[in-house]
Amino acid sequence: MSDPAPLPLPSSPVTHRRATPRQWVAAARPRTLPAAITPVLVGTGAAAALDGVAWVPAVLALVVSLALQVGVNYSNDYSDGIRGTDDDRVGPFRLVGSGAAEPRHVRDAAFACFAVAGLAGLVVVALSGSWWLLLVGAASVAAAWYYTGGKRPYGYAGLGEVFVFVFFGLVAVMGTTYVQAGRIGGSAVAGAFCVGFLACAILVANNLRDVPTDALAGKHTLAVRLGEQRTRTLYAVLVVGAFVAALTTVPWHPFAALVLLAGVLAQRPLRTVLGGATGRDLIGVLKDTGQLELLAGALLALGLAL
Repeated sequence: MSDPAPLPLPSSPVTHRRATPRQWVAAARPRTLPAAITPVLVGTGAAAALDGVAWVPAVLALVVSLALQVGVNYSNDYSDGIRGTDDDRVGPFRLVGSGAAEPRHVRDAAFACFAVAGLAGLVVVALSGSWWLLLVGAASVAAAWYYTGGKRPYGYAGLGEVFVFVFFGLVAVMGTTYVQAGRIGGSAVAGAFCVGFLACAILVANNLRDVPTDALAGKHTLAVRLGEQRTRTLYAVLVVGAFVAALTTVPWHPFAALVLLAGVLAQRPLRTVLGGATGRDLIGVLKDTGQLELLAGALLALGLAL
């Protein structure tokens, strides 16, 4: 009788299942996609205020934004997974941390998303004729990867909110306006701050939930550095600050006051965060804040266009 076949090592590929399409979709974190859609809406609304709407660049800008968002989500899944940061995660499903997919497959999915963003961005640049935007696009992809990737990810140093504010707020909104109208007005700047604050609020809510596990894993997010109580205050400041930023456009665009209607959606996540919720009780805040950003952005875009 032959000896029994040796059991596979934990790192062997056969220990990983083939992830289902539903799991891949879950790992793309659909609840974060409003952070990609909203800046394009607001940027297009600001372009309309300048009488410069161009739908082809607008659609391409949306493709770039969505591809970057999904790409950074897969990148985080890969990088956090191979570092062991997701071993005790209580948040959304992770492909690598759960063992549902090979790390290299998740990494390749992230790179594929970045490639889609790059190709769409290249077309936008060609249409606009502003080739310096290639540098902005390259910086966006690099920032998406090195958030949790590389030897010294800046997301582990508490700088994730800076990346989100700059690239999913300032760059995304004003870039969308620029490629359509060829210039940037004050409304685009105010809209960029509004969107950036709400996008940061999504990340702050996510990191607040993960403070205990991130601290143990050595992931020093801003929430870990500030502590839970100050992070809760920061969340509230960001939400309120977003509305203040949007309302600065009212003297020139009175209909921008429509953004106040989104305040209805702000009440539940604010109560949850400020009420001291922890762990799984904070998972719903991510969805609520995403919906708040999307509605506030849509109303602001409509107000600017009117």
